[in-house]
Amino acid sequence: MMERLLITGAAGGVGAMMRNRLGHLAQHVRLSDIADFEAEGETAEVIQCDLGDADGVLDLVAGCDGIVHLGGVSVEDRFDRIRWANIDGVYNLYEAARRHDVKRILFASSNHVVGYHPQTSRLDDRAPLRPDGLYGVSKCFGEAIASLYHDKFGIETALVRIGSCFPEPKDHRMLSTWLSIDDLVSLVECVFRVPRLGCPVIYGASNNSMTWWDNAHAGYLGWTPQSNAEDYRQEVERSAQIPQPDDPAAVYQGGKFTTDPIYE
Repeated sequence: MMERLLITGAAGGVGAMMRNRLGHLAQHVRLSDIADFEAEGETAEVIQCDLGDADGVLDLVAGCDGIVHLGGVSVEDRFDRIRWANIDGVYNLYEAARRHDVKRILFASSNHVVGYHPQTSRLDDRAPLRPDGLYGVSKCFGEAIASLYHDKFGIETALVRIGSCFPEPKDHRMLSTWLSIDDLVSLVECVFRVPRLGCPVIYGASNNSMTWWDNAHAGYLGWTPQSNAEDYRQEVERSAQIPQPDDPAAVYQGGKFTTDPIYE
């Protein structure tokens, strides 16, 4: 058991769903977000922090043994906003981890680092990066920083390319990309339990029948996702419009995110 686990982005969609389910991994849990929030019914320590504030992040990481890094801009946006949180912010986090001797991190990367691959391709950890927007580019940077700090300083990181983490899949694309919160929690458990982690790419998706991604290279983690988006197919087909064959939502793994403009 760790002494203190830090969870960034704890007020966000994924963070809010899982922050009270990781307490068994550490004696103390520290929650952080740029937003001011209260962890009602939870005993965790809450610290408001802007990832772009290097001194603030240095203080935030002090005393932590492990980090689940969910913080940052999670959608396509203006580059200055993405850069501040996802590029400057991730550099600040890894520098703080180096200076405070934190040795293990789960980095919430994104499927959007490979979003321009076609849905007809099955990808593993060797797939070339093909980001579908500036958000995806920022996650490519985060993966590169994690790789550098692993090779140079021995900080181990699970590079989790999260698909679509919601209580249930919402559309046809999510029949392939859905990640249940139960499966994400079990992945976090595996990441902080395995004796030697390294710096693996892990596709964050449940055991979906229609998956595009192959995690065979990360079998040593012992992660066996249990949920399957196929269980929700009938509900999805009743509520969501089926995309046309030439629709980006049906062509690219990044779906409609490939059509986002450059925001000014």
